[in-house]
Amino acid sequence: MGLRKLIKKSKKEKPVSSDFKKLKLLVTVVNRNKTEFFLDLISHLGANFQTSVLAHGTAKSETLSLLGLEDSDKSVIFSVIREDLVEDILHKIDECFHRIRGGKGIAFTIPLSSVIGVAIYRFLSDNRS
Repeated sequence: MGLRKLIKKSKKEKPVSSDFKKLKLLVTVVNRNKTEFFLDLISHLGANFQTSVLAHGTAKSETLSLLGLEDSDKSVIFSVIREDLVEDILHKIDECFHRIRGGKGIAFTIPLSSVIGVAIYRFLSDNRS
């Protein structure tokens, strides 16, 4: 089979998914001792790819004690999630920030404008069909 026939054949195939969802990067900053908890939580809520990095807060010790914060060792968790899951995930994270002892933090999303490759998109969006 020639290259031209392969190109024509692949153009006729149906798109990857008619259920295309945009992706967002979820950034969550938490106390270092709560990293595993939030990694598990976000994973169970639909993130297929996550990584965390160690961080250190910049506030002075006087400011920390004034605010009732004991630790400046932080973790920043980067998670790729589908746009349709953002509201639910942020709600659950906020709930944990209020209910868990020492579970304070911050979470926000950044839109992703492109992803290279269909296989990578399928993996990140958890679309394996």
